[in-house]
Amino acid sequence: MKFGGRWPSSRPPLAPDAEVIRALAGLLSETGLTEIEYAIGDHRIRVARKPPGSVKPGVNGHAAPPSAPVETAETDKVMNGAAHPGLVASPIVGIAYLATQPGAAPFVRVGDVIGEGQTLLIIEAMKVMNQIRAPRAGRVSRIFVEDAEPVEYGAALMLIE
Repeated sequence: MKFGGRWPSSRPPLAPDAEVIRALAGLLSETGLTEIEYAIGDHRIRVARKPPGSVKPGVNGHAAPPSAPVETAETDKVMNGAAHPGLVASPIVGIAYLATQPGAAPFVRVGDVIGEGQTLLIIEAMKVMNQIRAPRAGRVSRIFVEDAEPVEYGAALMLIE
């Protein structure tokens, strides 16, 4: 896009790379994520898709009401802890790991009594392992994610009572 006949920086923007876009779209399908962004310096490519079951606009441009309520695992997760003060939500997008390595004992199990600051799981994001710690002491009553499952920002991970 030109601004007053000149590019906003000293060089024109990069043309979208079709191979990178295809690779990112493939990652969306492979991981189940709805959005991914790739950046080099000031240049970014963002690929997003609507999650399954999202409301589509009707004929007049307004959202069409769903024909019947659809119960999915995700709505079950949200309905069973979204307003709970002990909900541990994902602070980042990545892959959740419940143990230090495959075959190892998980950090916590349902029913475990935990202390504030105890490691609950790890989320890998861009090859960095991020420890997710308990925001408070209590008992783990639900674990919403499976080992090696992709998670999005804000996704319900665990419920601590």
